[in-house]
Amino acid sequence: MKEEIFVSGRNIPNIDPYLHIWHWQIPLYLFLGGLAAGILFFASYYVITGKEKERQTTVKWATILAPIALIIGLGALFWDLKHKLYFWQLYTTVRFTSPMSWGAWTLMLITPMSIIWVASYMKEMVPGWDWKLGILNKFEAWVIKVRVPFAWIMLVLSIILGVYTGILLSAFNARPLWNSALLGPLFLTSGFSTGLASIIWMSKNEDERKALTRIDLIFILVELFFIIHLFMGFLAGTAVKTEAASLFLGGEFTVSFWVFVVILGLIFPAVLESLELHGYHVPKWIPPFLILLGGLFFRFIMVEAGQITRFLY
Repeated sequence: MKEEIFVSGRNIPNIDPYLHIWHWQIPLYLFLGGLAAGILFFASYYVITGKEKERQTTVKWATILAPIALIIGLGALFWDLKHKLYFWQLYTTVRFTSPMSWGAWTLMLITPMSIIWVASYMKEMVPGWDWKLGILNKFEAWVIKVRVPFAWIMLVLSIILGVYTGILLSAFNARPLWNSALLGPLFLTSGFSTGLASIIWMSKNEDERKALTRIDLIFILVELFFIIHLFMGFLAGTAVKTEAASLFLGGEFTVSFWVFVVILGLIFPAVLESLELHGYHVPKWIPPFLILLGGLFFRFIMVEAGQITRFLY
């Protein structure tokens, strides 16, 4: 017989709030949602500012990725649901204080809008393309006519979607790592950076690539700023916040976060992009690939590490 002495109820497994139910589907969904938000934001922005012709890849070709990313992300989210047949109940009410409600309604609006956006450019992208039904041709003509107001709506929704991917986590007050107001802006910035990386990778126009690379450098610097201040806030906080930060400062996520996310996913691509802008030859796929990989690692690490942290004091 094995005898154990408990000097505190804290030593009993799972006595404290425990969460380890989010697996690969959630970080994949967060990554794809942020990626789609970034692509749709810049496509909308350049239509609104009248630079549609100068940014062909941004406005037309890259937007093909957005509905694909959203559908795959929603599929992953649906796969993760425990009671799949009741997902529709999210759409029976609107709760302005619920990030989940905001996300559900935003996704319901922006997903078909992204498909309509791509469809409205099909005749320009594919010579000889024609909608067989007259009603589809009329609908396409109407979308083209109202493209700028359409772009304004999609731009606002893309910002909400990008912020929501971070606020979804920060709303969990019982998880010290997630409980930060910086998480929403950080995920928004990261999503926009990965969206830019996808467009840069696809673009064959040198002027477009350079313009987007300059913007991406700004987003990378802002993302690094948010990451530094996120940990500064943790270290200046309570014991549980310091403990959450310790997972990345000597703990089990130190190497994966600082090497794969910060160094290889942000700093190194920023250096390569700077060299490229100054005329040095850099294989154009390397910086975008590293940014996308870093963004994916970031979400997997944040979701996994956040479920480990908890309030004990």
